[in-house]
Amino acid sequence: MQAIIGGARAIDKASAMEIPAVQACVNLISDIISTLPVKLYEEKDGAVTEISDDNRVRLLNGDTGDTLNGTALKKLWVLDYYLGKGSYTYIDRDIYSKVRGLYYVDEANISIIPNSDPIFKNYTISVGGKAYPKSDFLKILRKSKGKGVGTSVISESRTIMLVAYNTMKFENAVVKKGGNKKGFLTSQRQQTKDSMVSVKEAWKKMFSNSQDVEDNICVLNEGMDFKEASATSLEMQLNENKRTMADEINNIFHIKENFEETWKFAIYPIVRAFETALNRDLLLEREKRNYFFAFDSREIIKASFKERYETYQLAKECGIMTINEMRRNENMNEVQGLDIIDLGLGSVLFDTATGETYTPNTDSTKAAGVSYSEGAIQAQGGEANAD
Repeated sequence: MQAIIGGARAIDKASAMEIPAVQACVNLISDIISTLPVKLYEEKDGAVTEISDDNRVRLLNGDTGDTLNGTALKKLWVLDYYLGKGSYTYIDRDIYSKVRGLYYVDEANISIIPNSDPIFKNYTISVGGKAYPKSDFLKILRKSKGKGVGTSVISESRTIMLVAYNTMKFENAVVKKGGNKKGFLTSQRQQTKDSMVSVKEAWKKMFSNSQDVEDNICVLNEGMDFKEASATSLEMQLNENKRTMADEINNIFHIKENFEETWKFAIYPIVRAFETALNRDLLLEREKRNYFFAFDSREIIKASFKERYETYQLAKECGIMTINEMRRNENMNEVQGLDIIDLGLGSVLFDTATGETYTPNTDSTKAAGVSYSEGAIQAQGGEANAD
């Protein structure tokens, strides 16, 4: 196909982003991930507590210390993760290992110097000829083999990317020619060089974007005739091929028509990859036992008012959230006395270990066909035999 339409034999990140389907996929994923705030949590004795006053949280979500903010930084992470050899962010630490800033480095400026040991793999990162230990960088790599570089979609799906790019360039060339059809001129007698030049110039003007009436007319010399060349199979199926290629690119990025599936197959795996990288490179060794970073995906739910409140209703009925927790998620003031969990006393609880059922609403227990209530037992002044 490349022999037919010509074009590039290799493309880079910038060229790939010229392909509409690729640009749409990358922008969709990066726009969603960039809106998700990153939070830091501590897990201790079974309790999970959010750490909101850590400087790393501020750097990831707001002012990074670089010329980029947290939102722009996350978008570039996605771009380099998919279309480059990986995402690299320099971690500026003080003498106490406290993170002071996060500085994005374009993956094109990164060189990796790996060691030669296939088991105990290690590498050094070089930027502008200066070598840095890998611990100085936050690294987010796609399908890495442990040598400091990831696998881009461009290199992994080289053929479909080239076909899509060259097809786009082919269409552009046709448009630039004014949509003129391919063909050839026949003549019943030999034409002079000057006559051929004049015909070519007139032909070029006729299919240009000129608004002059004279340029829209081409007069052939006596005895000359234009024969249209038959369209190639590629030209006849171009629109169909474009739709097929767009579908293939969507499949590469796992973009589905249903947003729930897009989140599950396209976005969530990247979120998990980002979280793993943050936990590995931004946490101190002593913190890795109890601390972890996580993207707050609840922000996605806020896109739909109806879905958001249906989720809250379900969380309330299941006893997962208090009303004040819901109000905090909606950026509303708390109300005193609403830090309570709805236990749903109308339910009947069944203990699979003992075979007993308990009804909280009536405070009654039934075991082996015998039902009794604590209040009734006290009134009778005796003890119930549940045998």
